[in-house]
Amino acid sequence: MFQDEEVFVSSIVMCVGAIIGLVLCETEQAANKAAQLVQIEYELLSPTILTIDEAIEHESYLGDEQRLRQGDPEKALAEAEHTLTGTVFIGGQEHFYLETNCCMAIPSNDEQEMILYSATQNPSKTQELAALALGVDSNQVICRVKRMGGGFGGKESRSITPCVAIAVAAVKVGRPVRLNIERDIDMSITGHRHPFKVLYNVGFNSEGRFSALDVRLWNNAGYSYDLSMNVMVRAMLHIDNTYQFHNVQVRGQVCKTHLPSNTAFRGFGGPQALFECETIVEHVAAYLKLDPVTVRLRNLYQEGDLTHFAQPLERWHIPRLMEELIKSSDFIERQKLVQEFNKSNTYRKRGLSILPTKFGIAFTAKFFNQAGALVHIYKDGSVLLTHGGTEMGQALHTKMISIAAEVLGCEVNRVRISETSTDTVANTSPTAASVSSDLNGMAVQNACEQIRERLDKLRVGENANLSWEDLVKRAYFERIDLCAHGFYAASEPLGADFANNRASYNYFTQGTAVSEVELDTLTGDWHLLRVDILMVTTFLCVFIRMKSSQFIDRRMLALHSIHKLILDKLKVRSFKVLVYIPWKT
Repeated sequence: MFQDEEVFVSSIVMCVGAIIGLVLCETEQAANKAAQLVQIEYELLSPTILTIDEAIEHESYLGDEQRLRQGDPEKALAEAEHTLTGTVFIGGQEHFYLETNCCMAIPSNDEQEMILYSATQNPSKTQELAALALGVDSNQVICRVKRMGGGFGGKESRSITPCVAIAVAAVKVGRPVRLNIERDIDMSITGHRHPFKVLYNVGFNSEGRFSALDVRLWNNAGYSYDLSMNVMVRAMLHIDNTYQFHNVQVRGQVCKTHLPSNTAFRGFGGPQALFECETIVEHVAAYLKLDPVTVRLRNLYQEGDLTHFAQPLERWHIPRLMEELIKSSDFIERQKLVQEFNKSNTYRKRGLSILPTKFGIAFTAKFFNQAGALVHIYKDGSVLLTHGGTEMGQALHTKMISIAAEVLGCEVNRVRISETSTDTVANTSPTAASVSSDLNGMAVQNACEQIRERLDKLRVGENANLSWEDLVKRAYFERIDLCAHGFYAASEPLGADFANNRASYNYFTQGTAVSEVELDTLTGDWHLLRVDILMVTTFLCVFIRMKSSQFIDRRMLALHSIHKLILDKLKVRSFKVLVYIPWKT
């Protein structure tokens, strides 16, 4: 959203990993060898700012300080029975997706058209910025995405610059250009999860009940904006986790440093904020010599409470989940066993903890909360489906196919998704924020319902029991349109309005987990002994044509697959899901 970067650095290199130029050769091996022959002379400029503390010292920031406020935190802190202050540093993290960034540009000199094949989570922004660099309209650039070998946020924005670079190169030489970035280069240029520094001041009473929180956050953006401000906004909105602090002030500042621009990463600021919040809980518990579980339970939000950004909590299940998981995981008894183990073992220690969490589902940038879909049904009954989301191993396409099959009333194997492409569904939102299934699923439903409504008019009299194939064939001969464009915009209110201390998500995912870990204090070797997870999932009622029993049966199959995945892949011992069904109390 901030166009503050150069594709090829023209004068001042802001970081190690900045792209100086592109070497074109007939083969990949020749290109690598040629690139190693390039010698560049640098003049070191000062100051060199690499850390958050150095950015604070030199007042090196991007944008203004962001603020959120609830109640009167200064007064509440002054009147609090106890107060504690602390500082938390949270480091970065590399995405390490299986497939590094890769892209291909194919120019068409006759039509002045460019086709881009890119492993990107954001095909529309890739199209838009490539067109800007080439000096053409967006309708002359097509971006196509078949699938990615993982993304985790690392291909939401940082995949665009290399793609724009080879688009320019392809136009320059009038030939297709392909770029596969090697792992070490990819890691050096694409940015990581944002490191954070947090200062907090918390007020509470002798029972461990919170009364106030004043917290300041800084993140290390690297040399450009990228998505760093959005990451800070989400962190500020999740600093409360599942706890009521009553009087809250949150301030956030984005730091500009001489590092590759940090970017989106799974959770998008949420994990850093949740870690900080739980650090506060542990600090208070240790100070009062209370069990952290006691402090957590005494401060949980209740149904109808307002968050520090003025959103009421509806269908709030965390208190119930905590209570049920403490019982089902034998938490109290296992605490005693852990204490006995630690007394009898000098170098091997065990830890046991229970944590709740909520995560807001929606883009904080309101305009991203929209999606489109295009559905074609062919005369033989086969269905070609396109939507705005990209597939990176999260089974998004599988979900969209299932929705289309349910709404149309055909078998799943009759539906196919070829690719995500900007010439079929335009102006797509990035596949991010854990919201792509919701947005694109509703757009697919909208398109399929239009076609289904037309087909239902044929299901009368002797045609009432036609097979899917015969129904489609009959519709074609009756000149009924078998194509539809679907669109969905998430309902209001959505987005962040910090000027009025307000923000809103579509809903919150909610869950609790108990983890038991054993650590060798001499070597650092650790083992995850057992994890119990209890989650509540809200399913949007998109399958309105299905009977409730069908809905439950088919969703249970999906949940069974999730259950098996967690048991097999993550070595989790037990996993339980509560399903909220919209039409049941």
